[in-house]
Formats: sequence, structure tokens, C-alpha cells
Amino acid sequence: MKAFFKISNLSAGYFKLDIIRNVSLEINPGDFMGIIGPNGSGKTTLLRLSSRVIYPRKGGIYFQGKNIFNMDLKEFCRSVAFVAQDISTSFSFSALELVLMGRIPHLKRLQFETKKDFDISERALALTDSSDLKDKRIDELSAGERQRVVIARSLAQEPVLLFLDEPTSHLDIGHQIQIMDLLNKLNRQSNLTIVMVLHDLNLASAYCNRICLLDSGSIFKEGTPEDVLTYKNIEAVYKTIVLVNNNPVTGRPNVILVPGEK
Repeated sequence: MKAFFKISNLSAGYFKLDIIRNVSLEINPGDFMGIIGPNGSGKTTLLRLSSRVIYPRKGGIYFQGKNIFNMDLKEFCRSVAFVAQDISTSFSFSALELVLMGRIPHLKRLQFETKKDFDISERALALTDSSDLKDKRIDELSAGERQRVVIARSLAQEPVLLFLDEPTSHLDIGHQIQIMDLLNKLNRQSNLTIVMVLHDLNLASAYCNRICLLDSGSIFKEGTPEDVLTYKNIEAVYKTIVLVNNNPVTGRPNVILVPGEK
């Protein structure tokens, strides 16, 4: 049986330096996977490889049995979407105009959007609770509103797999929960497979069914939150002392930082 999304013996980096080293990982349909690790551990590089932004030096990445680097770009983008960490835009598009850009992989060359494309884009805005923002300029929106619209753009691609690079960065805790609840709803109700880079270990624990912990470009541990988020694993990788107990609401691991001596 073909793996849904498979990373095999992958090594890659920038210039002559490998940031990712011999990484192998399988993502299953319906997964909500968190990629965690210290700064410089290769999290964003792994997502850039998985979304064809950069190419590997060694190994391969396969989506439904096909090498993603041999796939037609539009074919790939009709199934896989990527939300980058930097969500700024050069032009003051309206929210609806930005979301319509997600339909590009479905259009022929020089083809204008059809009623179907507008309907799908409107539905993507509705799914992200952003319908009331459709006529607003993107630079008029708050960070949380802008993030919802950018996620709507990715949903307009009608993907089955969504990659996100730190979608909660620069957001306050209220907007963080709003975005994570939205992604959780899409994962559960639409069976959208989600892979996201996160810095917040407790958000990863609360929402992800699988976690991949990177250390110096390699996988240190991969598995359930209970398997990965132990105090021994965290202290070994992050070089800091923590306490780990069970969250009284979710029952999942809850990481508590231990301040150093004052």
C-alpha cells in the first residue's frame, strides 16, 4: 500500500551546510502532526522541503507514491497547500482577492475565475469565520484576522494536506487558541491532514495526535504527545529543566518551565 506522505532518508540545506540530515518520516491521512525543536533544528527547512520550496541533496519525498519533485507543480498544489510564517503581502488586496489566489492551481493559463472559483473561495472564508472580512484590505486586518484569511486562501486550493509554519507566532493567546481550534475543526470535520511547526510545546500537546521532535537536523523522537513530551526528552534537546505533568482538561502532557536560580 502506498504511503500517504513519506519522507525517506532526506538530507538538505543551504550552500554547503546540511540542515536536515537523514530524516525519514511518514504522515498518515487525518494526522494532526506537530514539528517541534529548538531554533536551528531544521523545522522550517523540513517544511520547505515538503512543500517543494527547496530541493533535497539526498533522499526523496513521496506523496501518494509519487516523488513530489517530479510532479507537475499545479498537480501538486491541487492537493498540498503551504502557509508560510511570513504572511505579509506587497499589495493591498482585499481578503476575497487574496483567497481567490488559492484557485490558481485549478485554472488554465490566462483563464479568469469562474462562479465555481468564487463559490469555493467564499466557502473557504466561511470555514475560517472570515466572511465579514472579504471586502476589507488585507493591510487593514489584525494579525489574527490576516492569519485566518491566509488559511482560507490555502483551503481554496482544496488540499488534502496542509503545511503551516508557526501559524500562531506573533499572536496573543486568544488568537492562538482561535487559530488552533479552527485547524482542529478542519482536521476533524473535513479530514484535512495537517502538519505544522510549533514553538509552543503545550499547544502541540493539546492539539496534535503526533509530534516529531527535531534536534540538530535529525529526528530525536517521534510519536504521541505522551511518548515525545517527557521531561527527559525536553531537557536533552532544549538544554533546560522542566516539569511535565498531565493537563487537567486534556489529560495530555503539560510542560512547566523551571526558572534558574535568582
